[in-house]
Amino acid sequence: MPADRPTRFAADLLDSAAIEGRRDSRSAKQQLDHWARIGRAVSMHQTASRRRVEAALAGELALGELGEDERLVANIELDVAVQTRADAVSFGSRLAAEGVTTVALAEDGTLVEHRPDGSRSAVAAPSPSG
Repeated sequence: MPADRPTRFAADLLDSAAIEGRRDSRSAKQQLDHWARIGRAVSMHQTASRRRVEAALAGELALGELGEDERLVANIELDVAVQTRADAVSFGSRLAAEGVTTVALAEDGTLVEHRPDGSRSAVAAPSPSG
């Protein structure tokens, strides 16, 4: 068996792998390996169904024409593509460039207002009396 090589994974994948791995007595690394092997097998398995899913993802076939299992795979691939794209785009930066003030949740759970000039401040919690 070839030696492992160091690599980096997105934190959310590593966290999910740790949780899922515990259920099957696997380490996070073993779970990531398991998922990667499954993904590789699915990607390499070029069946008629896989070609139909790819056609649907390319817009050449309506999703409604896929079977239930094919639709499941297509929807998972769409979910992953949307999440990957959303993670790569800084909507705050784009909106600030357009002069829009945004509010985002900070890591500590507080709401922070981000102004187009680059300044920011915590959003005060409403008083209990309204």
